[in-house]
Amino acid sequence: MTRLGTILALVLLSGCGRMGLRPLVAPTAVSAPTASDAVPMLSPQAVAAVPAGEGAPVVFVEAEPVVVTGAESVGEVGGSAVDIDEAASNPAPVTTPVWDIDVASYEGQDRVAYFVSRYTGPSRATFQRALTRQTRYAELITTKLRAGGLPEDMLYLALIESAYDVHAYSRAAAVGMWQFMTTTARGVGLRVDWWIDERRDPVRSTDGAIRFLNELTETFGSVYLAAAAYNGGPGRVSRGLTQHATSLEGTAGDDLFFGLAERNALRQETKDYVPKLIAAALVGKDPARFGVRGDSMLPFRWDSVRVPVATPLAAIAKALDVPLDTIKDYNPQILRGMTPPIGGELFLRVPVGSAQRFAEGFDALDLDERSAVRTVVSNKGDYVAKIAQANGLTARQLNWYNPGLRRMKSGNLVTGQRVLIPRRDVAAAARDIPDPKVERYGSSAARIHLVKNGESLGSIARRYGTSVQRLKSLNRISGSVIRPGQRIRVR
Repeated sequence: MTRLGTILALVLLSGCGRMGLRPLVAPTAVSAPTASDAVPMLSPQAVAAVPAGEGAPVVFVEAEPVVVTGAESVGEVGGSAVDIDEAASNPAPVTTPVWDIDVASYEGQDRVAYFVSRYTGPSRATFQRALTRQTRYAELITTKLRAGGLPEDMLYLALIESAYDVHAYSRAAAVGMWQFMTTTARGVGLRVDWWIDERRDPVRSTDGAIRFLNELTETFGSVYLAAAAYNGGPGRVSRGLTQHATSLEGTAGDDLFFGLAERNALRQETKDYVPKLIAAALVGKDPARFGVRGDSMLPFRWDSVRVPVATPLAAIAKALDVPLDTIKDYNPQILRGMTPPIGGELFLRVPVGSAQRFAEGFDALDLDERSAVRTVVSNKGDYVAKIAQANGLTARQLNWYNPGLRRMKSGNLVTGQRVLIPRRDVAAAARDIPDPKVERYGSSAARIHLVKNGESLGSIARRYGTSVQRLKSLNRISGSVIRPGQRIRVR
């Protein structure tokens, strides 16, 4: 063969990948991780938010993330020219992605093709941001999926749920990367209360998602039926299988999902859920083929430190000499800028390599810096806004730390109650979020007060622990006059 003929042959061979003639290459085997008490964790990077699309505690061991190390050095070509005939006789292998969920059998489905066109067209920018965030969490998630006996490509379920946004929040009040409702989250062992919401914790929520997906896969015998049940509920999937048992006779495995979808046994959102998953895996694992790309972030790795009750996140940041936002980023499950005021010590995440210096730095802080709150007792005539103003806080901020305060009909506080007063840096670090226990938001979340004779915006604000300005904003009131019988939104 002439040199020109050799070059043409190489060009044609390299084009095979673009024409779909790509040989399968098995993925490199990675040994399973082992759990360890000393768990290495993340170096955080901020990412723009991406819009998102749903017991007794169970203790999960946080497995050590697998680190795949490349060669120590990459060979370089010297000053001499590379022999073309030698290159032709040893061409670089053309690789193609290998999926461990069945993508090939269904990529020709109309709805799969539709979502591929969405992810590579109108939603390209959003999908690329999701791929960027995926580089941060993929190592964590795939390691845990593999250890849990699930396909690693179920990683893409978190993409279609939330674009890997730990603070994603749906209209149905599903929260976090894996979009758990409160009841479901507690059922898989996650802590969800006024102070901590582990649905926002990428490690604990992934543990919960794997536990739930394993239960669903064992129930239905198919990862695609499990995904449908994850989205629409296992009851709906079970009813569909029972209702259409005769017509589905002879259909098995993942084909059952598409059989149910064709028979309209599922809601439209659930019918589209698996096609979205397949499309996301198809594009996300072979982005060059579809002309999309994401940037790279450092993987989520961390060290852990033991922290007392009522400890400000700001104190942890100061002890380690890192920004407060860094500590918040490692611990998105902490809702009020502090560890809970009751209960035992907690393990919190800190930058890799910093745990060793934490104890010394923390002990060097003044006692008041290490204490997130102090306590006052309500007196006659006290109300939330009054106490808040006296301590440089807003009524809303003070309510974050006192969810159980009892009020009289006038709005004043019952006397003799303990009121927690947070440090200002604690309140500044808190997340302004809805009550985690609420299962559904929207019109039902609004609370309406019917104005009675003699009431004012001030008295109504005191009764509900809010401010006059907040009431004016909620009700689009420009002045201060309200009338008996008027309906005032107070939440």
